Amino acid sequence: MKRLQSLGPVAALAGLALVFGLAEPNFASLANGQAIFESAVVPAVVVIGLTFVLLQGSIDLSVEGVASLANIVLSILIVNSVTPRDIGLWAVPAAVGAGALVGLLNGLVCIWVRMPSLIVTLGAWLMTAGMASLLFPARQPQILDARITGLAIDKHLGLSGLVYLTVALALVATAVERTTRFGRMSRAIGENEAVLRMSGIRVNRHRLAAFVIAGAGYALAGVFLGAQIGVGNPLAGTGLLFPAIAACVVGGTLLSGGHGGVLQSLVGVLILVTLRNGLIQVGANPLLQSALEGAVIIVAVAASTWHLRRKVRVIK
Repeated sequence: MKRLQSLGPVAALAGLALVFGLAEPNFASLANGQAIFESAVVPAVVVIGLTFVLLQGSIDLSVEGVASLANIVLSILIVNSVTPRDIGLWAVPAAVGAGALVGLLNGLVCIWVRMPSLIVTLGAWLMTAGMASLLFPARQPQILDARITGLAIDKHLGLSGLVYLTVALALVATAVERTTRFGRMSRAIGENEAVLRMSGIRVNRHRLAAFVIAGAGYALAGVFLGAQIGVGNPLAGTGLLFPAIAACVVGGTLLSGGHGGVLQSLVGVLILVTLRNGLIQVGANPLLQSALEGAVIIVAVAASTWHLRRKVRVIK
């Protein structure tokens, strides 16, 4: 039964592909398949980081601010059209490090000040968005380093380097989730943190690590956005948060914690990207696309969590 439930999102993805493929022949083309993978790159990087936080039963709303901040840090530290600074590819770890630092601060405040992660990360979202605006130079800096922009432009077998990097990151994250103590403890924390604490397990270090990984993931998404759009934009991360949360839940990573994982969240990303792409392909009214996407999300979440409604107390 549990295996059938885990295969539900995969079946939904296959069903969407079948329906759209029958409705519009161009949907099943190789070029459109490549476009779907390219569109999934940034959301996938975001959900990889977000998944570890959700597995522990916490939430992180700082996605958009951290991604925007990292995008600006990258664009002003690498060779660009506005500022004289250029530290080369060291700008990438600097940007990712900024995101990891925000994640560290989020975790420290949540754990030691004992504030809800919802409130802490909401504040971090606003703070990092403001920092991105403050760091923004007089005009939009164009990223001139071809090693960064080439990741999105240069194609190998029809796919950009960003796709291959995302696949590699997904494999590493899945291995961490399934084979390391941190991965196992993240799931256990989401299932029953109180029992772990009574057993003498140091839960806080695992919670802290999850926020750091998440912050680094959001920042890497900001770097990828820089490669795709070729400029620094203080609003680069706008619109990333709620689709990422929806993708995780649709794929089976529940907000209650203890359920799902990286691969499930990535399937959720593919479901949402495929849905959006298919609606465009069949010529659906743009004004109705969001409504249709929302309806599909509600149905998918209801179907995937119905058997857990008592445990997670969805209905009160």
